[in-house]
Amino acid sequence: MSTDSTITHVAAALAMVIAASSALGAAARKLGQPAVIGQLFAGIALGPSLLGLVPGRVYETLFPDQIQPILTSLAQVALVLFLFAVGYELDLGLLRNQRAVTAVSLGGFVIPMLMGAGIVLLFPGGFASANDGRPIDATFVLYVAIALSITAVPVLASIIRDQGLAGSRSGVVAMAAAGVIDALSWPVLAVVLLGGAHGSARAWTIRIALLVLFVLVTVFALRPLLVWWMRRPGSVMANQVPVAVTFALGSAWVTNALGLRVIFGALLAGIVMPRQPDGHPDSQLLRPLQETGGLLLPVFFTISGIAVKLGGLRASDLLLLAVICAAAAVSKVAAGALSARGTRMAWRDSLLIGVLLNTRGLTELIVLNVGLQAGVIGPRLYSLLVVMALLTTAASGPLIRLLRPPAAPPPPGPAEARTGAENAPGAWSLRDPGQAPNAGTDAEPAPHP
Repeated sequence: MSTDSTITHVAAALAMVIAASSALGAAARKLGQPAVIGQLFAGIALGPSLLGLVPGRVYETLFPDQIQPILTSLAQVALVLFLFAVGYELDLGLLRNQRAVTAVSLGGFVIPMLMGAGIVLLFPGGFASANDGRPIDATFVLYVAIALSITAVPVLASIIRDQGLAGSRSGVVAMAAAGVIDALSWPVLAVVLLGGAHGSARAWTIRIALLVLFVLVTVFALRPLLVWWMRRPGSVMANQVPVAVTFALGSAWVTNALGLRVIFGALLAGIVMPRQPDGHPDSQLLRPLQETGGLLLPVFFTISGIAVKLGGLRASDLLLLAVICAAAAVSKVAAGALSARGTRMAWRDSLLIGVLLNTRGLTELIVLNVGLQAGVIGPRLYSLLVVMALLTTAASGPLIRLLRPPAAPPPPGPAEARTGAENAPGAWSLRDPGQAPNAGTDAEPAPHP
């Protein structure tokens, strides 16, 4: 394929990907679902599972093999920008003096991991068959455990906002706990990748040593340099975006070279990136990264969907899918609800937290893509886990509406109008020093506008 022909195919593929992702994402929102549900379905629809069934080789014409590496590269760049923004927004300081967040974070991380490891050990034959005969070793068991423990922070934030839970205690605790759960999950996933890497013990030891050295240099050398650069006299915020992107891409390049994929470098760069003096992310730096990453993310959904091959599933895989979905949902909801209830939160709030933590979405797709690229899981098991991510995320909205049906607030008067959920009566924040609404009781939560 010539250069002009490649450019033509890439431009056509991007146009179709962005249009389909936008249309189905909007359709999902109208159905009360997160946009990621529609966007991922768009990726599956554009892949061999659906578009590949259209006669006339339509799929091969629109997505020839020659442009797959280009689309994959664009998807990885989108992930770098997206995960850098996730790391930049992550605030583990919210754990201070927050017993509910600590309990829910640990419970929502440990219990699903134990459940994930347990179902692999209980059904080794089913997993071995679905994983195309790959060995059921410690690396695989730990990977499945991580796959069941993930909560998607960006999708969760969208659900909390759309369901009117932004100012409620359940919404705030769930968001903070989800951030901590993901922060705990990424290092464990790194251990999985390093443990599953081929090579001698000497090569593995060298790789670990280089990774530790890179983290130390990033934290104790690059971060002070970035602080000086951003706070020097005459510094303009418009000049910080290229610096942040360079830092994110450079960090992603290093971790990818060490066998840990670009996602870990991007997250590390985001966590290390200096914030404002008050500890909050700088919106002028964060917004362009989120917008650019969001524009390219449909390419990642398409790459994820193309790898899903529903036609290759067997009847026995459907039983395994039911086991995986049941274990994923029960472990997350039960862990979140019981952990929250253990801190004397109301049962209704506790159940809401459990349902919210069952949201996987985009973050789960990233973990699954990493496992597929690393060879830890095969195409069939990958397809099953993607379906699990779709089903558990799609179930969140209806369950939330069942637990907390939306109530129409009375129209506010001119002097009583509020501009956001954070100004609403009964709204609660982890940063509030006072007692949270209905803390320590079984009373119903305060009315939420």
